[in-house]
Amino acid sequence: MITRRGFLKFVGGSLLSAASLSAYAVGIEPMLLTHVKRYALTPPHWPAALKLRIVALADIHACRPWMTPERIASLAERANALQPDLIVLLGDYISGMPLVTDQVEAREWASALSGLKAPLGVKAILGNHDWWHDPVAQRAGAGPTVARRALEGVGLTVLENDALRLEKDGFGFWLAGLADQLALLPGEGREELEGLDDLEGTLAKVPGDEPVILLAHEPDIFPRVPWRVSLTLSGHTHGGQVRLFGYSPVVPSRFGNRYAYGRVVENDRNLIVSGGLGFSIMPVRFGMRPEILQIDLGSA
Repeated sequence: MITRRGFLKFVGGSLLSAASLSAYAVGIEPMLLTHVKRYALTPPHWPAALKLRIVALADIHACRPWMTPERIASLAERANALQPDLIVLLGDYISGMPLVTDQVEAREWASALSGLKAPLGVKAILGNHDWWHDPVAQRAGAGPTVARRALEGVGLTVLENDALRLEKDGFGFWLAGLADQLALLPGEGREELEGLDDLEGTLAKVPGDEPVILLAHEPDIFPRVPWRVSLTLSGHTHGGQVRLFGYSPVVPSRFGNRYAYGRVVENDRNLIVSGGLGFSIMPVRFGMRPEILQIDLGSA
């Protein structure tokens, strides 16, 4: 039979453990040295002789004190050190979170990202927060958004329902980028969220049968992605921000944990979802460290 003193010790220990875990999830894990998550694969339609290293950064959510321009610049240096052939940015540069000491202006985070360098360039898409927190774009129901202008202002290419051809070692491939699937909030005559993505129209811009890499901020588009796309890269979910034993209790996706995090293979089609770098709603990460993706195609 438990004594009163034993019960109080148990309660006190439980509260202390909960407080310690909360402090870790808020104050420590979000600021840990960014993890490099590595993948090596040769997906369908990808020539085995084409060796391509892609480095991807997702969900930066610039703000103080969590994701300052200085920290973003250090992430750019870390990405460059991986010696990528191509760097891709998967959207959500704007914070969109109230629990901050200060916002980071677009010119500040864009300047920090301007340090990214790769032989085939740095290509970007936009995320939902880059649209949601742009009142002018919301009223107009169209861009260009502040985020797009900031990225292009420092020389980075932004793809919204567009595709471009790249070449390495004599092999051509296409990089396609979707506009955001949740871009427009209800209001301004809209009764519900509206996306601006056009998957069919974007892929129609890709002639011939050269391989295609698709950038889509939200992974929910994946069931509609045709087999001709070798690889889809997404962010948005942050891996749920809290992930235990391969499960995330809360995932901002209508598919739940199906596309929460990591590599997903369905019907011989490949998706990789980044756990991201920042966070939204709450400054909490547990079991899901901030990460940069390194993807080596033609290597396995």
